[in-house]
Amino acid sequence: MTIAKHLTAIILLPGMVLIVIPGLILYSTQTVSPGWGLPFPWALVPIIVGVLFIGAGLWLMIHTVTLFAKRGRGTLAPWSPTQRLVVQGVYRYVRNPMMSGVYSVLLGEVILFGAWPLVFWLVPFVLVNAIYIPLWEERSLIRRFGSDYLEYKKHVPRWIPRLQPWTPPWEGAKDLQLKRLPPGSV
Repeated sequence: MTIAKHLTAIILLPGMVLIVIPGLILYSTQTVSPGWGLPFPWALVPIIVGVLFIGAGLWLMIHTVTLFAKRGRGTLAPWSPTQRLVVQGVYRYVRNPMMSGVYSVLLGEVILFGAWPLVFWLVPFVLVNAIYIPLWEERSLIRRFGSDYLEYKKHVPRWIPRLQPWTPPWEGAKDLQLKRLPPGSV
């Protein structure tokens, strides 16, 4: 997997969602108010909280993209998906940590910039993904990874993380864990 493929996927997907669209909303509404108009030092509270949400979200996104590249041999993009089912790191706790990272960054932007219009981007984005993920993405993963994904789905929740990491029954069984896609499948 080339660096160019990863950068293209990152620029086109999270880049648009987290930078371009919020930037256009902030520019068109002119509603940036860091600190929410609170007096100093209270104005630092929403700024710090927003930065913490953004930092946590970026960490999750970087971690998951790295796992996709190294373990899954693919990208976050549907046109260049992982070739292996990734059940390492944060994926042992929750099935959609990348989206949790995106939501965290978007919420952090709302808090940091003190911009209510960004909520009108965050809420529909979450709702669309709440429909898209189970109806399209998960069905695609079942077709690609079969019973391995069904077993994973049974034990690892979509949105709310488990308290303990799940260990797949095939852990250590290299052939199952490194299952490749058939040629031409998506």
